[in-house]
Amino acid sequence: MKDAIHPNYITDTKVSCACGHSFVTGSTVTEIKVELCSACHPFYTGKQKLVDTARRVEKFQAKQAVGSEMKDKVASKKAKEVARKAKKAQPSITKQ
Repeated sequence: MKDAIHPNYITDTKVSCACGHSFVTGSTVTEIKVELCSACHPFYTGKQKLVDTARRVEKFQAKQAVGSEMKDKVASKKAKEVARKAKKAQPSITKQ
């Protein structure tokens, strides 16, 4: 094995989570920041938690809302069109 090519190993690396939990471990860097740890991850806690850092769920729900609004608009337009055609198709009564 070659000498002086490996990074220095630091035994007191502080790992900080977004939930506020922190612990000490060993690594080649002095500080590590993470979004999830064993204290807040749903797999370890057993709690259902939605982890969505990129707002994917909110974007999907917004698209669904727009889609349902458009569906309602199309349905109302079709109903108006059918009513208009039915009104035109009725024979008009003229006085003689």
